[in-house]
Amino acid sequence: MSPSATLPHPSDTSAFQHEWPVLLACASPFPETLKLPAMLRAADAERLVALAEEHGVVGHVAASLGKLDGAVFPPELRPALRNRRHAQAVFSLLITAELFRVLDRFASERIGALVVKGPVLSVQAYGDPGMRRYGDLDLLVRQRDIRRARELMIAAGYESKVPLRAIAAGKIPGQYLFTQPEKKLIVELHNERTLRYFPRRLPIEEFFARQIRVRLDGHEVPALSLEDELVLVSIHGAKHFWDRLLWIADVAALVSRQTGIDWERVRNSAKAVGAERMLHTGLRLASDLLKAKLPEHVQAMVEADVAAARLAEETRQWLPAAGYAPMGLVQRAALRWRMRGGLLAAPGYLLRLSFSPTEEDWKEGSRQEFLAMVRRPFRLARKYGRGKKS
Repeated sequence: MSPSATLPHPSDTSAFQHEWPVLLACASPFPETLKLPAMLRAADAERLVALAEEHGVVGHVAASLGKLDGAVFPPELRPALRNRRHAQAVFSLLITAELFRVLDRFASERIGALVVKGPVLSVQAYGDPGMRRYGDLDLLVRQRDIRRARELMIAAGYESKVPLRAIAAGKIPGQYLFTQPEKKLIVELHNERTLRYFPRRLPIEEFFARQIRVRLDGHEVPALSLEDELVLVSIHGAKHFWDRLLWIADVAALVSRQTGIDWERVRNSAKAVGAERMLHTGLRLASDLLKAKLPEHVQAMVEADVAAARLAEETRQWLPAAGYAPMGLVQRAALRWRMRGGLLAAPGYLLRLSFSPTEEDWKEGSRQEFLAMVRRPFRLARKYGRGKKS
């Protein structure tokens, strides 16, 4: 929901100074219920709902406030939260049913697929597939299966946003996107070549070898291991500069609820893709902002990463603006550099992101890969040069 004309813009963080602490308290795995009534008395109900919507944590707010005494719960909040939570639950049922259909089609053709984020993460982190907000389905498939997967999705009534000629030419998009506009369904297929924000190429066969089964509405669905999922959501948060509270809440909830995480495997998984600092930043934010409890040796490892601590502190400055904080191209590039870290690795990572064309660059009209590479930095400058919304 975009803010209405009567509400301050999210970039005016001072206007939400009373609502932001409520969001932090509700998004924590350990909400300070005793402090919430006083926080709510200082907050404006309409601003609180608008900010929660921008940060994707309406479900968190509704769940936390629902535990309060009825006399404490502000009556003006009830219909707004109830309506949004209901819409979220209905959409969750719709998209989960579609997930089962897509997985069945892929299985019939022996196409391996792992569910990432979305309803599976919601179950793993919160125990409820409808708790967290998501607008699409994300599946991990092998690049070699993309062409056949596209055929199956088209046969199922989806429209492909990546043309067949691009696949035949070996062009790699940001993701293979499929839509059913009339049902408002979006399915994104990712693989070892599209996940560009992984500092090193995803070891996809290892991810498939470590897969687990997650029970979702009576079905067992294939998913990433807890350890690989934690690394992936940390990289996803870093990709977006952690500008939504939801992504930090996911990390906090996952590490707090899943007490059987193998932290040595987490470390190895992050190291394999060069994402140690991204992982540490996510864990630091989850610990500092949302009171997530980490094992002592993990907490010590995270605190020892000084660069991650600085990134987390900077993130706290722009986080309340929900992606509306002015962040120009130079600042974005500098942050990418620091998130990757390393004298040689960081510039290589930044250059790859800056010059590797995606489908947005193909739309510039160039049929030659070299020209698309050259034009990409100029497109990024137009897109982000004036600190537009992330």
